[in-house]
Amino acid sequence: MSTRNGRVTMQDVADRANVSKTAVSLAFNDSKRLSEATVKKILAAAAELGYAQDPAARMLRTRRTDSLGLLLPQQLDRVLENPYYTQFLQGIGQTCQREGFTLLLAPPLRGSMLKTIPYAAVDGFIVSGLEDDRGEVNALRQRGIPFVLVDSEVHGDVPSVEIDDGEGLESLVNHLLDLGHRRIALVAFETGTEGDHRTWRGPVFRRMQGAIAALASRGLSPESEGVQVVEVACTRAGGVKAFSELWAQEVRPTAIVAFSDIIALGVLDAAREAGVSVPGEVSVSGFDDTVAASWASPSLTTVRQPIETKGRLAAEYLVEAISSEESSRDHHQRLHTALLVRDSTGPVPAGA
Repeated sequence: MSTRNGRVTMQDVADRANVSKTAVSLAFNDSKRLSEATVKKILAAAAELGYAQDPAARMLRTRRTDSLGLLLPQQLDRVLENPYYTQFLQGIGQTCQREGFTLLLAPPLRGSMLKTIPYAAVDGFIVSGLEDDRGEVNALRQRGIPFVLVDSEVHGDVPSVEIDDGEGLESLVNHLLDLGHRRIALVAFETGTEGDHRTWRGPVFRRMQGAIAALASRGLSPESEGVQVVEVACTRAGGVKAFSELWAQEVRPTAIVAFSDIIALGVLDAAREAGVSVPGEVSVSGFDDTVAASWASPSLTTVRQPIETKGRLAAEYLVEAISSEESSRDHHQRLHTALLVRDSTGPVPAGA
């Protein structure tokens, strides 16, 4: 059968199946309105002709893309380097597969998450790690796009999923204090501020508050002698940089607390390269419990957060918001963390 301009159209399928063009449209978009026999006949004709719906035309007709957008705080190269996002995406993917959605990764456009929003053809956004709302929430509201916040500042009328960051870091720092450590370096991921932890926002702020609470229980603070706060990129290279700077000091820390596993893994890399024993000379710890944490040498003491669960719940809340004709009920889920003590932490080195 010859087709118009070599491309199979909906009319071609209708002619082959001896049905109306409307019936073909219903077969692909609302098959419940047709008999099972008619649907089978139309789909068989479509398969025989090699017909596929034009996605752009379908989007215009249904005003749906059947795609979720993940609005990311970092460029794709950094995101894909971090095993945290691999597990987070697995959780989102579980919901997408079950509910029939695709997933679009939406990194900052020209350095701005805000600029990304108008260009992403999605039905809704999962907004990850928005440390400080610079207008993204208002922009999404104004455009009427459903969205869910993950590890961001909480807005009471917006569904959100987060973890108890403070609880996790407090338990980790208490573990090191119990081992006798008092020269502790807190290695946070960059915030874009001028280095004052009191101006931080989002997960890094909450984790810092947990560290402060643990230090305060022993009469210490971030300003105490021997306690340091360092900011680096949330990458493995950032961890290498942090260790190099800390180990170049005359008085070195006996414990390094990284605010993410990927930074801690970089610290372990640099310590190994420098011939520094972990935990013989310095204890190292992270936060996340990514797969690489248990595989590291030595295995990494870290704070486990339910990464996949967080992604799955965020996607479920977003699908509900997209599918609901009325305002979706607000979900606010805070998940707990757990300290996992492995081989990378130990008592204060003799003589320290």
